[in-house]
Amino acid sequence: MKRTLLTLCLCAATLPAQSYKELKYPPIGAIKIPDVTQVTLPNGMRVYLLENHSIPLVRGLALVRTGNLFDPPDKVGLATMTGMVLRTGGTTSKTGDQLDEQLENVAASVETNIGESIGTVSFSALTGNTAEVLAVVKDVLTNPAFREEKVQLAKHEIRSGIARRNDDPQGIATREFDSLLYGRDTPYGWQMQYATVDRIQRADLQDFYRRYFFPANIMFAVQGDFSAPAMKAQIEALFADWKTTQPPVPPFPAVSSATSPGTYLVTKPDVTQTTFYLGQRGGMLSDKDYPALEVMADILGGGFQSRLFRRVRTQLGYAYGISAHWGANYDHPGLFAVEGSTKSLSTTEAIQAASEEIGKLRTGEVTQAELELAKNTVLNSWVFRFDTPAKTLNRLLTYEYFGYPKDFIYRYQKAIEGVTRADISRVAKQYLDPQQLTIVAVGNPADFGAKLDTLGRPVLPLDISIPEPKAEAAPVSAASREAGRKLLLDLQRKVGGADKLAAIKDLREQLTMQLSPQAGGLKVKQTQMWMSPTYLRQEMQMPFGAMVLYSNGAGGFVVTPRGTAPIPAGQQQQIRDELFRIYPTLLLSDRVPGRVVNQLPDGRLEVSDAEGSSVHLTLDPATGLIAKAEYQQAEARGPAAKVEQSYLEYQSVGGVQFPKKMSVTRNGQLYADYTVDQVQFNTGLTTDEISKKP
Repeated sequence: MKRTLLTLCLCAATLPAQSYKELKYPPIGAIKIPDVTQVTLPNGMRVYLLENHSIPLVRGLALVRTGNLFDPPDKVGLATMTGMVLRTGGTTSKTGDQLDEQLENVAASVETNIGESIGTVSFSALTGNTAEVLAVVKDVLTNPAFREEKVQLAKHEIRSGIARRNDDPQGIATREFDSLLYGRDTPYGWQMQYATVDRIQRADLQDFYRRYFFPANIMFAVQGDFSAPAMKAQIEALFADWKTTQPPVPPFPAVSSATSPGTYLVTKPDVTQTTFYLGQRGGMLSDKDYPALEVMADILGGGFQSRLFRRVRTQLGYAYGISAHWGANYDHPGLFAVEGSTKSLSTTEAIQAASEEIGKLRTGEVTQAELELAKNTVLNSWVFRFDTPAKTLNRLLTYEYFGYPKDFIYRYQKAIEGVTRADISRVAKQYLDPQQLTIVAVGNPADFGAKLDTLGRPVLPLDISIPEPKAEAAPVSAASREAGRKLLLDLQRKVGGADKLAAIKDLREQLTMQLSPQAGGLKVKQTQMWMSPTYLRQEMQMPFGAMVLYSNGAGGFVVTPRGTAPIPAGQQQQIRDELFRIYPTLLLSDRVPGRVVNQLPDGRLEVSDAEGSSVHLTLDPATGLIAKAEYQQAEARGPAAKVEQSYLEYQSVGGVQFPKKMSVTRNGQLYADYTVDQVQFNTGLTTDEISKKP
């Protein structure tokens, strides 16, 4: 055996070396369109069936003609949230969690989503479980419950996404580039904001669902291991009782606003490289010149042999990565974009080189070798979109959804094959204009080697700050203020009297905080000290060590196991809000200059000030004490949280009714339960003691 192996190795060593250029590949096979069974049900739903017995699976997709392009301007995010809660909110017969368990038990999935111009309900199941999973799909499509707790959870997830959207330079550049070219105040360019998401209520989701989810507005495709006649009969029977009707859905809004050519800069000091985009509006897939434009873009920046890569990356060494793409959508213009990333020092030079390469396409011809390579690249990548029955069916379904002809695949292939060098020159001159490019750069201009304005145009700064939602102003009148004052005076009497509250100059609390499982599940011991008017100290024993926070109202420090540091600027508002809600001071708000006490139309007591702090108090009709406090809690990072603090039990301390047990929810989810183990008033607390560093 050893002798044989040695012989093989020696033989291999004597073989001549081969170049990759000598490798021969067979031509890619032609795209084959499978035989799809099509039928329209009596209720108007269109059904598409494709048998595929290669594996014992059945997959399906319902396309719903809807999208976030139909969002109301003041509730951007409505379609996205509807797509989320359509599935997570469960149905009228089962919660979303119960559906999860049922599907997990049979190795199946049902997912929902609503994007820009299409809504989907997809499923996957083993052949033997098809009937059960189809019943779940039907239940989700026809009987969604949109449970309130899942609406709140979806809001929290979306708000968290908004809070993180400026973390990634690539995401910033993409977002700002799209928004500038489509128009910031159009459905194609606007963004979800805290305020637009906060306005969305469960009833809005229900209304959105009712408007767009009806049989005649749905295309339902199933492919996999089944008999088409049997599946047709099964689907007909399953959806026979769904007879909901609505007026036809209107066309999606057109892209009509003017573009904003120019050079735009997002200053991000915490990065060492620049992410940039330059480009303009592209076109649609149905445009007669789209095939030539796609080949042109591949020559410009489609891969390692493209002009941009060879010059900007290889020759000049400016870019870490660079590419170009002629964007085209089915029913509205896409975007032509050159995107890249470069070291900060080479920012302007890299953008200048990319602009020059665009200009060269307009003034010179491409080589035959460039043309053939690009055409083959485009054609080969296109074929792989149809290499499985599932991909082919989904593509055919999408063509019909957007009104494209059934033979669009073959027309496109033929058009790509017919692109000539003259076509590339023609479309480059006709569609590209370096003077009309929109340029967006995200980086630290302090590190740029040459300033961006040397590109020949003024540099316009882009503000990417995330606006906090403005609290809806409650109506205030002399009558509502007087009613609010009377409510507060009555609350003071029920608590023990205004004089006893005013006599409290300092307090110490020992608390036990039990975090909910969603918040970590920890039990935390906390000591809180307050001294009138604005001194606050909190000490917490955490599993990883002790934490201390001290504030005098204007500044302070934070101590963690990692050391001591000044209070972060982002936490200052959070501390100010906590001081605003200190129990004795809150109940004496009628004596605090600058505070407004008001009765809301629903009977709640509102306390607010000119600096934006506010709290809404619900009073217990039986005891007259506070039953619930609602407010927005500022966060050190990210959006303010909506907090509800329920007062479950009181204790008498020095003749004052003081909270003993509380439960706190944040953004609709249980956060923690608090127990005040001990509270003391007027212990002689001093500034030296409250400000002492550990």
